[in-house]
Amino acid sequence: MKIYYSLFALSAVAPAMGFVANKAPATFSTALNVGGDVNGYGPSTLETRAFGRDGSIDSRINDLEARRGMPGRRGGAGLWDERTTLIVQGNTLKTWSYASPAIERVQVALKTEGRPMDADIELWQGPDNTPCKMRVYVENGAIRPFSAVVETPRGPNTIAVRNIGQIEFPLTACVTAEDVPIPADVEREASMIIQGGALRTYPFDPAVNTMRVLLKTDGASMIIQGGALRTYPFDPAVNTVRVLLKTDGRPLNARIELLQGPNNNKQVVELYTEDGFDRPFFMEIETPGSGNVVRIVNTAPVEFPLTAWVEPGEIDINASNTDVVLGGDRDW
Repeated sequence: MKIYYSLFALSAVAPAMGFVANKAPATFSTALNVGGDVNGYGPSTLETRAFGRDGSIDSRINDLEARRGMPGRRGGAGLWDERTTLIVQGNTLKTWSYASPAIERVQVALKTEGRPMDADIELWQGPDNTPCKMRVYVENGAIRPFSAVVETPRGPNTIAVRNIGQIEFPLTACVTAEDVPIPADVEREASMIIQGGALRTYPFDPAVNTMRVLLKTDGASMIIQGGALRTYPFDPAVNTVRVLLKTDGRPLNARIELLQGPNNNKQVVELYTEDGFDRPFFMEIETPGSGNVVRIVNTAPVEFPLTAWVEPGEIDINASNTDVVLGGDRDW
C-alpha cells in the first residue's frame, strides 16, 4: 500500500512540473528611444534587444539587422537615417531620448515637402527642466531646411519636437548624435569684432570655399549688446551660412532671421538657452538666391550681451552676379 501511495504522489507532482517555465534572461536596449505623441498615437521605441544566448550583443544586432534587410553593422544612425527620422503631423509631439552621458551634442534637422514649417524644439533634462528651447518658422521647408546643433552635456537628455502647425502641414524631423558639427571649429576660424555704430565688409573669393576677411583689428568675434541687432548681407554665391551664438555663462535670448528683400522673413528662429557658455547655439542656414541678409537680434536686456560668429559655409564657385533672375509662375 505504501508503494501505491508513493506512485500516486509522484504522478500528481510530475505533470505540474511541465507547466514551470524557465526564467528568461534580462534584456537591455540601446541608447536612442524615439517617443510617441499625445494625440492618440502610442509611443514607438527604436530599440535593439539582446537575449544573451551566446554572450555577444553584436551578433544579436547583426541578426536583427539581417532580418530587416539592413547592412550588418553596429554604427549609429546618421542624419536622415530611417532609424532616427520621423514624420511629425500637425499639432503632434515626438521625442528622441539619449540615456548615455557620453553624448555631448546632437543635431536636429527639420524639413517639409515645400510647405511652411512652424515648430517648437525643446531640450528636456530631468523633470520640469528645459535648459534650451527654440521656436522655428520656415517659409519653405524644402528649399530652406532647418539644421541646428543642441548641446546635451550631462545626460540623460531628451529632444522634443512639436509641430504647432495645422494638420495639413506635416514635417519630417531627424535627431542624430553621429557626425555632429562641432561649434568650436567655427569659433577658431576668422571673424571680426564690430563695435556699435561701426561697419565692416566681407569680401569673398569665389575660387575657394572660404571667406577672406580683411581684419583690421585683433578681434575674433562680434559682441551684440542686449536689445541691439546686427545684419550680415551675403553674396549670391553663398549657399549656406553658419551662425554661432554664445555668452560668458549668462542666459542667451536671441532671434535669428533670414531676410530676402525688405521685411521678407524666409526663416525665423527664436532662441533661449539658460547658459550660453555651457550650451552655445550653432546652426546652418540655407541661403539660395540673391539678396540674403542674416539678422541677429539680442532680445535680452542690456545686462546680457552675447557673442556672435557669422560666416559663409558653402560657396558656389560657378555662381555669377550677371545671371538672370526669373520670377512669376514658371510652371505655366
